[in-house]
Amino acid sequence: MKVISTNDIDKYIGVDIEPTDWFVVNQDQINQFADCTLDHQFIHTDPAKARATMFKSTIAHGLLSLSMLPYFAESFGYHLKGTRLGLNYGFDKVRFIHPVKVNSRIRAHAKLIAVDERKPGQYVFSTEVVVEIEGETKPALTAVWLAMQIVP
Repeated sequence: MKVISTNDIDKYIGVDIEPTDWFVVNQDQINQFADCTLDHQFIHTDPAKARATMFKSTIAHGLLSLSMLPYFAESFGYHLKGTRLGLNYGFDKVRFIHPVKVNSRIRAHAKLIAVDERKPGQYVFSTEVVVEIEGETKPALTAVWLAMQIVP
């Protein structure tokens, strides 16, 4: 994560950030996510049944791909100098475009599109994120992610 000052925020808006490293989504991770969310639909957890579908394999939950954003943000995120608390503030938009098949490699591309100081010292960062799947023309998902940072 890159540390920036409140005076320099405008310099980072609209700048394409270097893509993150690739991450392999494996069956064990998909199964653990299914256990946590109680979403054991066969397309995620039963390789034999999933082979008979149009995907020919299991696929990751869309929400699993979305939940990888905090991990990816360690590479693309901005952190205000002196931040005492950072919070996930939500999403303005999320679209699941293409399924992530088991053992696919994904990575994130991001661009800070806005920063709004809601109250003195409370900054909401809006970041456009695209999660790419290696070898696919369509991304796994697109999102506008909101994160609040509170500085003294």
